[in-house]
Amino acid sequence: MSEAIKSIGDVTRVHAAERGDKVALFYQDRSWTYGQLETESNRVAQALLAAGVGPQDRVAFLDKNSPEYFPFLFGAGKVNAVTVAVNWRLAPPEMEYILGNARAKVLLIGAEFLEHLAKMDLPTVTTTIVIGSGGGFTTYEQWLEDQPDEDPMVPSAPDDTCYQLYTSGTTGLPKGVELTNGNLFSMLPAASEEWGFDTESVNLVAMPLFHIAGSGWGVVGLYNGGANVLLRDIDPAAILDLIPRYGITNALLVPAVMQFLLMTPGIDSCDFSTLRTMIYGASPITEEVLVGSMKAMGCDFIQAYGLTETTGGVTILRAEDHDPGGPRADLLRSAGRPWGDVELRIVDTANGRDLPDGEVGEIWCKTIQNMKSYWADDEATAEAFPEGRDADGRGWFRTGDAGYLRDGYLFIHDRVKDMIVSGGENVYPAEIENVLMAHPEIADAAVIGVPHEKWGETVKAIITPVPGADPTDEAIIAYTRENLAHYKCPTSVERMEAIPRNPSGKILKTELRAPYWEGQDRMVN
Repeated sequence: MSEAIKSIGDVTRVHAAERGDKVALFYQDRSWTYGQLETESNRVAQALLAAGVGPQDRVAFLDKNSPEYFPFLFGAGKVNAVTVAVNWRLAPPEMEYILGNARAKVLLIGAEFLEHLAKMDLPTVTTTIVIGSGGGFTTYEQWLEDQPDEDPMVPSAPDDTCYQLYTSGTTGLPKGVELTNGNLFSMLPAASEEWGFDTESVNLVAMPLFHIAGSGWGVVGLYNGGANVLLRDIDPAAILDLIPRYGITNALLVPAVMQFLLMTPGIDSCDFSTLRTMIYGASPITEEVLVGSMKAMGCDFIQAYGLTETTGGVTILRAEDHDPGGPRADLLRSAGRPWGDVELRIVDTANGRDLPDGEVGEIWCKTIQNMKSYWADDEATAEAFPEGRDADGRGWFRTGDAGYLRDGYLFIHDRVKDMIVSGGENVYPAEIENVLMAHPEIADAAVIGVPHEKWGETVKAIITPVPGADPTDEAIIAYTRENLAHYKCPTSVERMEAIPRNPSGKILKTELRAPYWEGQDRMVN
C-alpha cells in the first residue's frame, strides 16, 4: 500500500494500480479518479520531456489552488523534475526573482496572473502553459492533447529534490528550500497515523499550494489513498459548506482562518460529525480561538510546529494534551513534543551551550525531515547547520525561533529573527525596510510586528522623514504596495526623530516593540 510510495511519482502509480476507479480529487463540480490522475500525470511527464526538462530541472506553478497542480506535480516527479510553486500573492518583481533564481524551464500559470507575467523578464522559461486561456499561450489542454499516456519511469532517488518552496530570509531575498523524496516520504507513515489518515479519509486542502501546509498537506491525503477536496482560495463560508457536503474527515487550518470560521454565520448549525482531526499551526493561537473551535467542531485538535525547512511539523501537541479548564490546561500554550526521529535542543547562541529546562534559547532540531539545502546558496545552508551534517545528511538545524523546553514539551517564546507572522504568512522586516529606504522622503526606517486581534500580528513601519519632508501614511503604504505583496505592507506608520540602534548600527527592535507588546505574556500574539 502506501509504504510502497517512495517518491512523488509513485503516489499515482501505486494507487492507480490498487484503486484506480476511486475518486482522488474533488474541485468545484469536477473530479478525478486515481486512474485519471495517473493518465494525466503521465501525459504531463511526456510533455515535460518534449519541452527538454531533465532530471532535477525546475518547473514552476503560479496560480491560486487549481486542480491542475496535482497532475503537474506528479508528472514532474515521473521525470525526476522539481516543482516550484510560486506565491501568487507576490508582486511581479518578487515572482520574477523566484522564477529566475530557480532557473525554471517550464511555467504553468493561471490566466488570472497573465498581467503579472507581462511585467516579468524570464530568460530561463522556454515553455509557458496557461490554465484557462489568454495571452496567445498554449493552454494546459492543448499542451497535453497529443502526448502519450505512458509513464516514462525516470528513476528518482531518496536524496533527489522533489519540492522547492521559497521562504524569505532576513536579508529580504527569498531562499529556495530543497525538500527531497526522503524528507517527505520518511515522515508520512508516522504523520498519517498521528493525523488520523487512511484510505477512507476525505481531506480538505484549503491552504495555499505554495505552502507546505497546502501542497504537502494535499500529498498526505493522496499518499494514503484517500480523497482530497480542493478549495481555490480561503473562504470560511465555503469551508462550512464543504465539510458536511463531502464528509470531510481531516483538515489543516491556520489560527486566523479558525478565528474567521468562528465568526461565520452558520457555524452553530454546521454538521461537523465526519471530522476526525483538525490540525492547526503556522502561527500562534489564542486560547479563546482554540477552545471556541474545539467546542464548535467537536473533533480531535492537534497542533503541529515546524518550518518549510523541516518539511512541516517537527513537534505535535496531541489531542489528549488539549485539556482546556483541566489540570493540564497550561499545555495549550505549548507546541507539543517532538515526534518520529526528531531531536530538539535549546541553544544559547552566544556560546553554543545547551540550556536547561525553562531557559529560553534558540530551537535547534535534528531529523530526517530537515531540508537538503537552500538552493544555490551554500553560505546560507552552512549557517543553517552550524555544526555540519553526518554522512546521512543529518545535522542540527537552527530554526531561528526562540523557546524553552519543559518536561519534554516545547514552548515558543519569541523569534530570534525579527520575522512577523501575520495570518499564518511569514513577513520579514528587512525586505520591507529595503523598500521604505528607497522612498525619496524617508531617511531611516524600521519595521516591527505589533499585536492584531484578527491576524495575530500586523506590520508597522517606523520612519524618520528626510528633513523638510512630510509624506503621509497613505502615501507610504501605497508606495510599499507598488513593490511588495499586500500582506507584507505596513498597516500603520509611526514617526521618530531617530530610530534607536546599537553601536554596530543594528536597529534595536526589542526596544521598538516593547510599548506595543506591554501586557502580553510573550512577544508573539
